[in-house]
Amino acid sequence: MLKRTEYSHNTEVINAKEVKGDYKDIINCAVKDESGLNDFQKLPNTHGVAIPRVGIQRFRVPLNYKHDDGTVMNHDTEASMFVSLDADKTGVNMSRFCQVLQDEASKSPVDNLFFKRVLRRFRSDLRDYDTEKLIPSAELNLSFKYATKQTSLKSENWGWQYYNCELKGTENHLGEVVMSLTVNYEYSSTCPCSLSMAKQYEEDYRSGKTVEGNGIATAHSQRSNAKTQILYKVEEGLSIEELIALLREALPTETQSLVKRLDEQAFAILNGENPIFVEHVARRLSRALDGENRILDWNVQIEHWESLHSHNAVAYIQKERPNLN
Repeated sequence: MLKRTEYSHNTEVINAKEVKGDYKDIINCAVKDESGLNDFQKLPNTHGVAIPRVGIQRFRVPLNYKHDDGTVMNHDTEASMFVSLDADKTGVNMSRFCQVLQDEASKSPVDNLFFKRVLRRFRSDLRDYDTEKLIPSAELNLSFKYATKQTSLKSENWGWQYYNCELKGTENHLGEVVMSLTVNYEYSSTCPCSLSMAKQYEEDYRSGKTVEGNGIATAHSQRSNAKTQILYKVEEGLSIEELIALLREALPTETQSLVKRLDEQAFAILNGENPIFVEHVARRLSRALDGENRILDWNVQIEHWESLHSHNAVAYIQKERPNLN
């Protein structure tokens, strides 16, 4: 005969086979929900293995985001939500992640305070019973395309510029919340060597040193991306638009959303003023990010999708750590 054990959160007797996760009797679960349906998720776990992060990914939901000019805009979002699971717990109520997120989203747009409320509710609402201590940690990660108006370089036009962004917040067992923001910043990069060789050829053609070609050479340039992640305290947040402005100051050749001929010429001039390797980009961004005191930590992945080669040029850089030796 199977050993039968009684647990403090449920007065019903629980079959030991169920406790170990071997649900032979799939019909007669010892724990029922409010409607009387079997609730295997609330069965105690005896394997003694905790899970650091468990939850759901790619929960799609439209969320409102408050922009720096005060307007609130809706952005299609994919949410990933996690909590830590103690060793004596079998699972978490996954639908509560979605309920909490949607409930808080109905009350206010996404900002740092929104993250604080959602994370605390994850730690509270995903408990099996109200008498239990708060879940040790929680995480919320939002991925979305952030749209802002971008003014044309010369003409009196503007267009929508979209940035692939991620906002992530974590709360630990002490109630401390740390935020991270990731922005993908696209820009144009003109190769310094290629630009120099093109201009050298044009000068040689004009002086009669060569008759090759037609006297016009084009430097190779390409669309490029700087995937920038920063960490900051929830109380001292850096907005998406503030980070974009920081990146744009370091890399002024941002790709354009709407151009007329006048703007296209201005863009060509701007690229000629800023020929850059990936190494130049890494060092420019290092100076810009280190100069912002609200940023606790940062890292950047830089990629130039080359028009000359069939491979790409890349660089990775992060905030320098103090030498503790």
